[in-house]
Amino acid sequence: METKANLFFEVSWEVCNKVGGIYTVVSSKAIQTSNFYKDNYFLIGPYFRNKCSGEFEEHGAAGFLKEIFEKLKQRGIFCRYGKWLIEGEPNTILVDHSSFTYQNNEIKKSLWDNFRIDSLNSNFHDYDEPIVWSTAVGILLEEISYKLKDKKIVAQFHEWLSAGALLYLKARKIKIGTVFTTHATILGRTLAGNHIDLYNILDKINPEEEAYKLGIQAKFLTEKQCALNADVFTTVSEITGIEATHFLGKKPDVLLPNGLDIEKFPTFEDASIKHKLLKRKIKEFLLYYFFPYYCFDLDNTLIYFIAGRYESRDKGIDIFIKALSKLNKTMIKNNSEKTVVAFVWVPAFGKNIKKEIVDNKTFYQDVKDSILDIMDELKERILYGLIAKKNLSEEFILGEELLRETKKRVKRFNREGLPPVCTHDLTNEDTNEIISFIKENNLTNKREDKVKVIYYPIYLTGADSLLDLNYYESIIGSHLGLFPSYYEPWGYTPLETGALGVASLTTDLAGFGRFIQKKENEKKNKGIFVLKRHNRNDEDVINELADIMYLFSTFSKEDRIENKLKAKRIASMADWRLLIENYIKAHNMAADKI
Repeated sequence: METKANLFFEVSWEVCNKVGGIYTVVSSKAIQTSNFYKDNYFLIGPYFRNKCSGEFEEHGAAGFLKEIFEKLKQRGIFCRYGKWLIEGEPNTILVDHSSFTYQNNEIKKSLWDNFRIDSLNSNFHDYDEPIVWSTAVGILLEEISYKLKDKKIVAQFHEWLSAGALLYLKARKIKIGTVFTTHATILGRTLAGNHIDLYNILDKINPEEEAYKLGIQAKFLTEKQCALNADVFTTVSEITGIEATHFLGKKPDVLLPNGLDIEKFPTFEDASIKHKLLKRKIKEFLLYYFFPYYCFDLDNTLIYFIAGRYESRDKGIDIFIKALSKLNKTMIKNNSEKTVVAFVWVPAFGKNIKKEIVDNKTFYQDVKDSILDIMDELKERILYGLIAKKNLSEEFILGEELLRETKKRVKRFNREGLPPVCTHDLTNEDTNEIISFIKENNLTNKREDKVKVIYYPIYLTGADSLLDLNYYESIIGSHLGLFPSYYEPWGYTPLETGALGVASLTTDLAGFGRFIQKKENEKKNKGIFVLKRHNRNDEDVINELADIMYLFSTFSKEDRIENKLKAKRIASMADWRLLIENYIKAHNMAADKI
């Protein structure tokens, strides 16, 4: 596919500024976009000195940009040109708007005069700041269009936070083709977050009236005007497209599914090797987390997990925990040989690691170190015992004195009570929804429970003094990722999980879930399961999720390997190499309207 634009600019609040999922979208597809536009591709983001450190390498502006940057300084707009330090190192302009905020009220007045956007009671950091920044970006693009009159220029704007630029260009009738992408409508996300049964009452909602009730009218009206005024309006998925049609009064011209650079993920063979190593690290953590209280068969233990933002309803955390409770009852009733350990990797207000876990780890390490100190001797005794056909008893291997000392250490390791359900003390434990869900569903890590739950309320950095694994390493060491979201315009987590060679689950209310529903029609080993949530009550959803989790627990090792292979293959269908052409199509449509 050929590009019709001579220059392409991509504008996002999350360029060199990691806030949410749009950072992943823009950064992961940059190399593919660069392949089409070469040096005529520029990303534009905000300049925050602390945030862009390590992400942005500044170069001196040259060519047409140098003169424009000097001109904009006179208006309090300071631009920096350089490279975003991601794969491909694309051209990047960061706009410092801190000296341009004096124009805040004038900008808001202009938005009212030209587009009837009511931002009278908006908050500076919540609404005004990104609008001031993006208006400064609009002025930058205006100057570029004047300077390069003979060039066909297209710009894409992500989310309402970049709206100031798009609407500034439209109000001034600047000859730049515009593409607007909403990744999630502000009204849809807010309604879902307030536990409104969004999809069942979509036709009954008066969008503007609801926006005013919720106090989000400025963002809603801004988003709507972008959708109506852009040359090309896009969303990331079919489900968001349905939402946008109702709320914004415009059906998307093009759908732009999100992808990943699959080549950056490990091959299936590499992921399999890493799975064994990382699973071993997780199991060592389980040893000192559970075994001071009681023991179970780690060789017959499966690791399930959920991960994401602390949004109990939107991310399906409530459904997940209730389904775990049903799974526990089913496994006990059927006398399952398996144990499921379910991690909840959802950051909250975690303080310090619980003291009993720190103590458990210390005593475990003491036992481990005492064995490691004499490992060579133990190997020799085991080898001798095998050859001499000795009885390989504890006494023979360890010797009387070491056995006595080891038993003392193990005794000190033992503890009364039950393993905690949360790894950390929380500042808001009494009001934490996840803790409440776990307790309400009687998932208290009792000895007889076949499902154990560990709420891990901190970011997986790889250096947290417990798992000491980063996010991707934690996924690779697991068996099944579960993401039963209610509101998920796309859903990177199940896609990333599949790309890492791990089975996962999404829903038909997630953009990614609908995307693969159209691609796949497998029966048993789906690789990536799609849970049906559309037009179904929670109880039915919980039952189906529990059934899927139980089915997975009955799979043989060969079944699980087949699932991994299929998950990896399904994830590869969302490779940017395949999906980038949707973006080029949208850009070309905008170029045709200049």
